[in-house]
Amino acid sequence: MSDSTPQNASATTPDAAGNAGLGRRERVLLAILAALLAVALLLLRGGLQPAAPLEKLARQSLDLPVALADGRPTLVEFYADWCEACRAMAPAMETIEQQHRGDLDVVLLNVDNPRWQPEIDRYEVNGIPQLELFNADGVAIGRSLGARSRAELEALSGALIAQLPLPNLPGVGERSSFSAGGGNAAMAGPRSHG
Repeated sequence: MSDSTPQNASATTPDAAGNAGLGRRERVLLAILAALLAVALLLLRGGLQPAAPLEKLARQSLDLPVALADGRPTLVEFYADWCEACRAMAPAMETIEQQHRGDLDVVLLNVDNPRWQPEIDRYEVNGIPQLELFNADGVAIGRSLGARSRAELEALSGALIAQLPLPNLPGVGERSSFSAGGGNAAMAGPRSHG
């Protein structure tokens, strides 16, 4: 009696991984090819964190109360991840933070995070990017509205560090030390007529 089972039956039947007819060399080659494709996809998508500069700065910045109390001037940026001007400014903000670390605190607060709503209200954030500028005593001395170039950010941070008047730039204003509650006269609101 002859056995009707072919001698090479194991070569044509699928193995445990379902690879019919693939030898060890082919499986290794496929694994390498899959790994290369995964790396290429990761690089094409910008890495693990595609929009990192703003979030990276926000994560590494001090809490606002700590920054305002540590004896260094503070530059606070109110931003949003979807804000094109904020994203365009992010590399310059990162450079400012790195160059002036130890002399200036850079704090980023995301306006879409409900945690920062009290600060958004307190500093009357109506547009972004908005920079709030504080002296070394933690006193608000100025505000900047709109996108800033690296040179403008350098000028603002340099003035804060050197304790000089803020540069005369469009959209930059000094904060008044006037206190609305300090006088006896009733203060009319901006829309009141009498």
